[in-house]
Amino acid sequence: EAGFRIGHCDITIICEAPRIAPHVAAMRERIGAVLALSPDRISVKATTSERLGFTGRREGIAAFATATLVRP
Repeated sequence: EAGFRIGHCDITIICEAPRIAPHVAAMRERIGAVLALSPDRISVKATTSERLGFTGRREGIAAFATATLVRP
């Protein structure tokens, strides 16, 4: 309503397992479909928490997402 659109989306997944790399392309495609954004404007990457906390104990997965908003 304010005239902004998403210019880029950056997503970091924090987990010890599973390996994310084999699924990155599919994730980018699906996220792009949901956000009406080209997959080349979406970054998906993963990291571990070095076995610390609930993600390190493999009790769950965390994610951080940042979107760049632009006004056309």
